[in-house]
Amino acid sequence: MTNIKTDREPLFRIVKRDNIARGKAWGIRIGAVVIAILIGAVVSAILGGGSAFGTFFSGLFEGVFGTPRRILNLFQNTAILLCIALAVAPAFKMRFWNIGAEGQVLMGCLGSVVVIQYLGGQIDNFWLIIVMFLASVAFSVVWAVIPAIFKAKWRTNETLFTLMMNYVAMQLVAICIFAWVPSGSGVLGTLADGRFPLIGGQRYILNIILVAVAAVALFLYFRFSKHGYEISVVGESENTAKYVGINVKKVIIRTMVLSGVLCGLAGLLLVGGTNYSVAVDSVDNRGFTAILVAWLGKFSPPAMAFTSWLYVFIDQGAKNVATLMGMGEAFPDIITGIFFFFVIGCEFFINYKVKFRPRKKKAENPVEEVAS
Repeated sequence: MTNIKTDREPLFRIVKRDNIARGKAWGIRIGAVVIAILIGAVVSAILGGGSAFGTFFSGLFEGVFGTPRRILNLFQNTAILLCIALAVAPAFKMRFWNIGAEGQVLMGCLGSVVVIQYLGGQIDNFWLIIVMFLASVAFSVVWAVIPAIFKAKWRTNETLFTLMMNYVAMQLVAICIFAWVPSGSGVLGTLADGRFPLIGGQRYILNIILVAVAAVALFLYFRFSKHGYEISVVGESENTAKYVGINVKKVIIRTMVLSGVLCGLAGLLLVGGTNYSVAVDSVDNRGFTAILVAWLGKFSPPAMAFTSWLYVFIDQGAKNVATLMGMGEAFPDIITGIFFFFVIGCEFFINYKVKFRPRKKKAENPVEEVAS
C-alpha cells in the first residue's frame, strides 16, 4: 500500500520585521487611534441609542476644544502627565521597572505642603516656592532612591518594592492630614500660600512652560550626554556595561535620583500650580498611566508629549460625552481602555508581520512513502 503525504506549511506564520519605515510605523499608530475612536463611537451608540454615534464625535471635540478654558485644561493635564512620564522614562530605559511614580509624586506633593504649613505667610511667596521645590525634590528623591539602593546592593525586585511604596506614601499623607486637620474630616482644604504666579491671567501657563523645559532638557540628556549613553548601555545589557567599565550600581542610583527630581517637579506643579492642596488621591493614578505613555512613546520625550496629549484628548472628551449622554463615571474609563488596547496592540503589527501560506499546485512537492 502506498501513502502519499504532502508537505504543507501552516496557514499563516508570524515573522519579525527586520526594519520598518518610520512613516509607515506612525501610519499604523494613527490608524489604530482612528479605529479606537470609531469603536468608542459604536460602544456609545450601543449604550445610548443610534443617535449617540454622532453625539460621541461632537461631544468628544466639544469637551476638548469647546471653550478656551477646556483647551487650557487639555494642555495643563497633558503637561502633568508628561512630567510624570518623563520621570519614569530614564528608569524604564535602563530596564529598572519603576512602578512607584504614583507614590514618588505624592511624596513630592507632601514635601511642598509641609513647607507651606510651616513657612507659609512668614517668607515672600517667591522664596516660599523655591523652598517648596527643594523640599518636593528631596522627598521624591528619597522615595525613589530607597528601592534603587536595594536593587543595586542586594538585587531586590524593584517592581514589587516600588509598588508597595506607593501605599506607604498614601498612608504618610493620610497621617499628615490627620495631624493638620484636627476635625478629622480627612480633607486639608485649599491653601492660600505657595501658589504659582499667574501668566496672562491664567493659572496653568507656568506649569506648561516648566514641563516643556523639562522635556527638552531630558531629550538633550538622552541624546548628547554621557549619562544618557550609560543608561542605554545598561538597559541593553548589564554585562556589556560592566565590560566597558560602566559602574552599573552607580548608574542605577543616579538614574533614580533623576526620576525623583522629575517626580518632585510634578508634585510641586500639582500643589503650587494646580490643586493648592494635597490628598491621598492627588496624583489620580497618573503614575500608572504615565508608564503606558512612556512605553508607547518609546521613551522619547517628543513622542511621549504627543502620546500624553492624545490620551488626555480622549479622556477629557470622553468625560464630556459621559456628561452629555448620562453614561456615568465608568464610560471614560471604557473609552480610554479601548484607546490603549488598540494603540498597544498596533505595536505588534509594527514589530511583526503575518505571512500567509502561498497557494500551491496539488502535485507540488509530493513525498512518497511505501509501507509494507
